Amino acid sequence: MDLIDRISRQFEDSAQTKLAAIEWLAAPIAQAVEAMTGSLLNNGKILACGNGGSAADAQHFAAELVNRFEMERPPLAAVALTTDTSTLTSIANDYDYVQVFSKQVRALGQPGDVLLAISTSGNSPNVIDAITAAHEREMRVVALTGKGGGKMNELLGENDIHICVPADRTARIQEVHLLALHCLCDGIDCLLLGVED
Repeated sequence: MDLIDRISRQFEDSAQTKLAAIEWLAAPIAQAVEAMTGSLLNNGKILACGNGGSAADAQHFAAELVNRFEMERPPLAAVALTTDTSTLTSIANDYDYVQVFSKQVRALGQPGDVLLAISTSGNSPNVIDAITAAHEREMRVVALTGKGGGKMNELLGENDIHICVPADRTARIQEVHLLALHCLCDGIDCLLLGVED
């Protein structure tokens, strides 16, 4: 096995997947930027959830908003629902793991807030349950998926936004998810700060 060749193919495959996704994802990412910015301007917040690598993405996104992305600006209201181990483990222990995000959404979510629901397959039961809870709380959902969107695609309403990566490999989907999250951060900053270029 030639490791250099294999690594080179990984880079090429990643780049090609991202380039192929532009026409599919630019419009829904722009819609998500507008929805999230509108929520933040109306004293709303963004709650983010996912499992595994998607949990890390939820935390990464919340950190970029609360701290900063590339421009100096006031902190923005975002919470990753993946970080409080006492809350997560108590819900999982006392009820079940499916409710670890939905109970937090019901506790913290308010009408006008946005849920960023991340699942590469679109089939994560606890993320699906969080979407149901968000709808109960009159929140908009931005779903970040791949593989056709799975069961999450069926739950989304007309006011929700679906950013579905046109790929099947989990690694490639996660790589595009990270780029999409950076596009969201950049777009939110640009709208809030009035950046034109």
